[in-house]
Amino acid sequence: MVSERSAVQPGAEVLVASNRGPVSYALGADGELTARRGGGGLVSGLSAIGPETDAVWVCSALGDGDREAVRRTGGLLDVADTGGQRVRMLDVPADVHVAAYNGIANSVLWFVHHMLYQTPVEPVFDADFRGQWAAYEAYNAAFATALADCASPGAAVLVQDYHLALVPGMLREVRPDVRIAHFSHTPWAPPEYFAMLPDDIQRQLVLGILGADRANFLTERWARAFTACCERALGGDCTAHWPRHEVPSVIAMPPDRKAHRTRIGVHGLGADAEFLRERSRRADVEERMAALREQIGGADRKTIVRVDRTELSKNIVRGLLAYRRLLADRPEWRERVVHLAFAYPSRQDLPVYRDYTAQVGRLADEINAEFGTAGWQPVVLHVKDDFARSLAAYRLADVALVNPIRDGMNLVAKEVPVVSDAGCALVLSREAGAWEELGEDALGVNPYDVGATAEALHTALSMPAGERAERSARLAAAATALPPARWFLEQLRALAE
Repeated sequence: MVSERSAVQPGAEVLVASNRGPVSYALGADGELTARRGGGGLVSGLSAIGPETDAVWVCSALGDGDREAVRRTGGLLDVADTGGQRVRMLDVPADVHVAAYNGIANSVLWFVHHMLYQTPVEPVFDADFRGQWAAYEAYNAAFATALADCASPGAAVLVQDYHLALVPGMLREVRPDVRIAHFSHTPWAPPEYFAMLPDDIQRQLVLGILGADRANFLTERWARAFTACCERALGGDCTAHWPRHEVPSVIAMPPDRKAHRTRIGVHGLGADAEFLRERSRRADVEERMAALREQIGGADRKTIVRVDRTELSKNIVRGLLAYRRLLADRPEWRERVVHLAFAYPSRQDLPVYRDYTAQVGRLADEINAEFGTAGWQPVVLHVKDDFARSLAAYRLADVALVNPIRDGMNLVAKEVPVVSDAGCALVLSREAGAWEELGEDALGVNPYDVGATAEALHTALSMPAGERAERSARLAAAATALPPARWFLEQLRALAE
């Protein structure tokens, strides 16, 4: 049943819209629904505004359990399941969701912003793409309608990420009174790469986001790329301003729309130090640490830690190749270092991701076969997602390897220095958004250069303990400068202004 407090009526003051919500449901064989609460910056942020604020989270049903929960409740979820938050879950038809989510969001927009295409053969924008794009439009329209129905006059609406890039423009058409922000959690493609998209799609995407009062990004680099794409896609219908002492903005003046100014914001999401430090000291983490120490072997062995999803942009394969190069070129590290590589499967419904996950496993096996001895396993690979084990690895890390091809921020780079017991050296790709904040104390690498990454690992492993601890302390301070609750509230304040 839906409690009275969870019933979503028109009049919400703050609304958050995202593909994934703060809760998901599993449907048991007996028909029982079990709720599982989510985590992350958005969940922490929304909780920071307090119960006195009338807030609603609009999200999508993502599986059979979610769809059954919507059927039983009308999409207005019980606050006991959601951690006290009022949630409206949308049951978009499954075929529409699949086409919008897998066909466009994850197979086109993600690939464009992370520059992942093998351009001699892809992308191909054909009739199938146009059908999927129509589904993406319908998906965004469902969110815009739900937000319009729930929002009070002048409400603040915070729309999240590339899944919902069209929502601000759609919502602006029907509710010009509300204040809208869009946040891009990914990088933004440079204009030359973004221009691979069909001209009309480029225009739709940038005008969709420019329907917002504020377009927010994780770094200035991604914000400037967006404004450059606006100018290229819209031509004379757009002017971007980056004044030195004022908030940058884009003015869109398309002939079919009223001129509108969108302010550009940069909000670098940080790690939640209080939560991480408390959670990493619990008993289950201590148990995982004991198990990992046994797998590592000798007490004097150093550890190189990576924790990632097997997402193409995370560059796990080149990271393993760099580790193999380290062992080949620097034999003094054999039997003295272990690479804890956590590669948690992601998007396994897409063939390219299944192939990549298999490649990671094969390469780890090859390194172990080539260099391993009876008492030393060079790579300890874990593929089953286990947050407690990830925190245990953070605490044990002498070196953290974060080498994405391209990443909006990368919170792992921020979390490991916060949790590491003795302090860690950070080998960090200059293509991660986190580089802008952490680059001064990290060891920067070109993510494509395996040899240079191997040398950076050698430098990190050789770093004196005192220097490593000092760098790690500075990294942790920079990494926690804007924790999730403040990050969320900062965006609300900027939207109010």
